[in-house]
Amino acid sequence: MSLMKKQSQILLSLLFILFLFYTEKLHSKEIINGYPKIIDGDTLVIKKLKIRLFGIDAPEKKQKCKKIFLSISMFSFQNQYDCGIYATTALKKKIKNKKVKCISKSKDRYNRYIAICYLKKLDINKWMVSNGYAIAYKKYSKKYVADEEFAKQNKSGLWRGEFMNPEKWRRISN
Repeated sequence: MSLMKKQSQILLSLLFILFLFYTEKLHSKEIINGYPKIIDGDTLVIKKLKIRLFGIDAPEKKQKCKKIFLSISMFSFQNQYDCGIYATTALKKKIKNKKVKCISKSKDRYNRYIAICYLKKLDINKWMVSNGYAIAYKKYSKKYVADEEFAKQNKSGLWRGEFMNPEKWRRISN
C-alpha cells in the first residue's frame, strides 16, 4: 500500500471519529439540577446557569394585559394588570424553594440552556401553559399547543382577558 493511500485512510478515519464525536455532542442531553432563582415566567437560573423554558413564552416583566373585572349583560369592563409579574409570581409560588431538574438539548443565541424543567415528575413548562401563565411558543415547538387550547377553553390566566403575544410585545417595546 502506498504512503499516500495510508495517509488518506488515516485522515478519513480521523474525520470519521471527529464526526461521531460532534454528532454525539449535538444529541447529548445536559441535566441541570438545583434550586432555581426565578428571573421571569420562562427563565430561571440554577448554579449560575441561565435556563430558558423550552416551547413556551411568558409575558415580559413590564408587560401589561387586560382582564375583565365586571360584566353586565353585553358589556364588559376591563382592568390593566401586570401580567409579566403575574406569570413570574406564579412560577415562584409553584416552585417555592424546591429542587428542580432541567433537561437541555441546546443553547440559544444568548447562551441560555433551552430546557424542559421538572418539579419531581411535573413538567413545569406544561404547567405554565395549561394554567394560562404562558403561551405555547409555536415558532419553536408544537409540544404545548394542546395545553394552550386547554387554558383558552377554561379561560385560565392570560385567557381571562386580552393580551399581546409576548414576542410581538418585545418587538414593539424595544
